[in-house]
Amino acid sequence: MRILAPRLREEVFALLPEGVEVRFLDEAWPEAADFFIPPFGQEALVRKVLAEVEVKVVQTLSAGVDWVLPMVPEGVVLCDGSGIHDVPVAEWVAMALLALLKDLPGFLEAQREGRWAPKRLQDLEGKAILLLGYGAIGRAVAERLRPFGVELLPVARHARPGVYTPQDLPHLLPQADAVVVLLPLTPETRGLVDRDFLSWMKPGALLVNAGRGPVVDTEALLEALREGKVRAALDVTDPEPLPSDHPLWQAPGVLITPHVAGLSQGFHRRAARFLAEQVGRYLRGEPLRNVVLEGY
Repeated sequence: MRILAPRLREEVFALLPEGVEVRFLDEAWPEAADFFIPPFGQEALVRKVLAEVEVKVVQTLSAGVDWVLPMVPEGVVLCDGSGIHDVPVAEWVAMALLALLKDLPGFLEAQREGRWAPKRLQDLEGKAILLLGYGAIGRAVAERLRPFGVELLPVARHARPGVYTPQDLPHLLPQADAVVVLLPLTPETRGLVDRDFLSWMKPGALLVNAGRGPVVDTEALLEALREGKVRAALDVTDPEPLPSDHPLWQAPGVLITPHVAGLSQGFHRRAARFLAEQVGRYLRGEPLRNVVLEGY
């Protein structure tokens, strides 16, 4: 079996079964590879590989596949890296909620100005948190928020016990103290958080986006922020990277991080475990994990 991959740390490939050959993209490419791990964000290189190398499985190490999906040839299996980033993204969401509720940005500004500015702060306990997207990351977020005593309102594509659907949003949004966006980018989710969506949210509610930037209509969000209708924590934006002169940087009530929620020191360890399991399944002829269907 052969894997074609970018040159990652050795530990990413250390747990692979014996006999698996790893070829790197900065070397001569083989004519065929069982697995191709595309380097995130390098669309031109990915397109060239898929045109020149016969690939059976495209295995991303990212949870989202919107950036690579249009390039995958018919008949090639696409699998995402769901499970690799659950822990750090869930931790970022918990951090973002607490930072907004405890007004960390305001205290940092006061510190820079040398102002002693005490104020009464909000609790996370008792808050209703709507999780828009309830896959592996959504479940990891829920697991970390439950000990705070929150009410969880999970929303997914398909109804199941205790889980709502997007059709329930007009009823749920006015109840939610915070909305956590964890959706992938698809034609159905692009612009889902629009003016209507934001108008349904409870006044003063929090919007936390750790999914994909274009799921949120940036102009609609800017209006809501300027009018004080919502506050927001954004790890992803549209456009991205966010230009230095973009008005979102200076909007009131917004906390922005540069798409780092999934970047953590534990990535290589988790990627190694995931790849070892996935390759093992392939070699044994078992169903692969995270096969992308209907866009994700």
